[in-house]
Amino acid sequence: MISPDTIRTAIGVIGNGTALVLFLSPVPTFIRIWKKGSVEQYSPIPYVATLLNCMMWVLYGLPAVHPHSMLVITINGTGMAIQLTYVTLFLLFSAGVVRRKVVLLLAAEVAFVGAVAALVLSLAHTHERRSMVVGILCVLFGTGMYAAPLSVMKMVIQTKSVEYMPLFLSLASLVNGICWTAYALIRFDLYITIPNGLGVLFAVAQLVLYAIYYKSTQEIIEARKRKADQVAMTEVVVDGGGKTNNHAGAGRY
Repeated sequence: MISPDTIRTAIGVIGNGTALVLFLSPVPTFIRIWKKGSVEQYSPIPYVATLLNCMMWVLYGLPAVHPHSMLVITINGTGMAIQLTYVTLFLLFSAGVVRRKVVLLLAAEVAFVGAVAALVLSLAHTHERRSMVVGILCVLFGTGMYAAPLSVMKMVIQTKSVEYMPLFLSLASLVNGICWTAYALIRFDLYITIPNGLGVLFAVAQLVLYAIYYKSTQEIIEARKRKADQVAMTEVVVDGGGKTNNHAGAGRY
């Protein structure tokens, strides 16, 4: 008979895989940003929030805080590196207020996590207390990571377009939330259960919005293409007409 710990480990490994997919799902978005040389209307908030979440979970999984949490450390350590890459690209292809905002948020996150680590390790002297303090913060920031796309969801409702709400990110969030919720429930861990359970709900909400506004998004994109084609044709006609008039004028002289 397979023990609960074995099942939990297996689900944790699967959770590592789905979380990696979640972390890598914005790659097409950043390829687009790289090619266009601009962040367009994409928001940096989901990536900055995910970076903070990963840093807090790495702290939670440390042996000095919550022993036997290596799977938590491995995936969130990987997530930190990936999110730092995204944030760096965002800094490269943004400017002005947006760039300053990202720099300030990044500096605040590093200072905050460092302060929490120093205070917890020096003032809390048992694993239970350290796990509780860091775990509560992980619940808050983990919920923030999953809720970060709410700003994008608001834009979707206002514009009736899901062009800037990547489908793969929503799907990966759903699968990841389900895996880690199951992982936490087998050997009950309240701090992992709450944010991932909420993550499932937020991901479902995003997918519902995608289904509602997918058709209108295609119509908006097609209308934009038609308008661009019309503008291009008008420019050709005007340019051609100007040349014709110039020739006619030259003939009169």
